[in-house]
Amino acid sequence: MSSTTSFAGSLFMVVAPSGAGKSTLVNALLAQEPTIKLSISTTTRAPRPGETHGKEYYFTTAEDFVQRADAGEFLEWAEVHGNYYGTSRIMVEEQMKTGTDILLEIDWQGARQVKKQFPQAAGIFILPPSIDALEERLKKRATDAPHVITRRLLAAGGEIAHAPEFEYAIINEEFAVALSELTAIVRAARCRFAQQAARNASLFAQLGIHAE
Repeated sequence: MSSTTSFAGSLFMVVAPSGAGKSTLVNALLAQEPTIKLSISTTTRAPRPGETHGKEYYFTTAEDFVQRADAGEFLEWAEVHGNYYGTSRIMVEEQMKTGTDILLEIDWQGARQVKKQFPQAAGIFILPPSIDALEERLKKRATDAPHVITRRLLAAGGEIAHAPEFEYAIINEEFAVALSELTAIVRAARCRFAQQAARNASLFAQLGIHAE
């Protein structure tokens, strides 16, 4: 993806340590903002109970993932907690060309890769109200073994240290407030001049407005 290419759609990156409530917030946002499409990542992680191939993730082997990464098929990819995660470059570009807003649920490493290629991508970091709250949420989720929870908590500090790299930070203490803030960020980004010009090219031409 070229940093000079203008797309009608906006690109959002939502990042958070495990247990901060990122997925719950994103799902609620998608429910009320149907024009946003969640980019489905490819991963080598084993499916969790209830997850379906092609819905939550595209599941694949480590060998296949590495081959595709070497071929440049991913807009971003990273190894997280011993598993690979990546975002299809072609899928994102084709959807944004048609005016679809794309949301990426990725980690800070992936967000850094995307930002280098697409500086206008809006980076949003979800923070927990405290480390204790983060631990409690991980335990309530009941999807990870105790040693995995410990590993995630140890990693959280390093992940949170990268929060200053993002344009926006949301503290997810009260869900309704956090969702309202996330929605406000999305709606404001849609009003950026470049996105408005790409979405409304004929109107801008009639008005004599020439986008740079």
